[in-house]
Amino acid sequence: MKNQLQLANRFREVILNGTWIANTNFKDQLENLDYKMSTAKFQNLNTISVLAQHIHYYIKGIKNVLLGGSLEIRDKFSFDFPPLESQEQWDNFLDGFWNDSEEFAKLIENLPDEKLDADFVDEKYGTYIRNIDGMIEHSYYHLGQIVLIKKIIETQK
Repeated sequence: MKNQLQLANRFREVILNGTWIANTNFKDQLENLDYKMSTAKFQNLNTISVLAQHIHYYIKGIKNVLLGGSLEIRDKFSFDFPPLESQEQWDNFLDGFWNDSEEFAKLIENLPDEKLDADFVDEKYGTYIRNIDGMIEHSYYHLGQIVLIKKIIETQK
């Protein structure tokens, strides 16, 4: 179970509480962010809220598989979200994002050793460990975008 704990902690680092790789994390970047800034548009880039919802979409989808469900998410829908129109909607989204992320990490911690190298839903998707690593790497990629977009928007004020 040592590998599972390391994976879960690496996931927590990028989403909830780490600073080792990027010196920040999603929670640090988003928790006190006004919804207006989260939905502010810069050129043709995705908004911060859309990027955060995109990562949450994948967390929920993989979490469903870890809970024994089917893989219901599809890449083509991973950026399709209704616009956030209030601070309350943004805050509610963030609460769900943090809760789902912690549940996801706990599910990783409890994966049996043999599951890590097993096929994730279908052989074409690779193994569980590959999908969990991919989720972590994907999250860092979009975290970097969020940090840059946030800096751009802040300098335009």
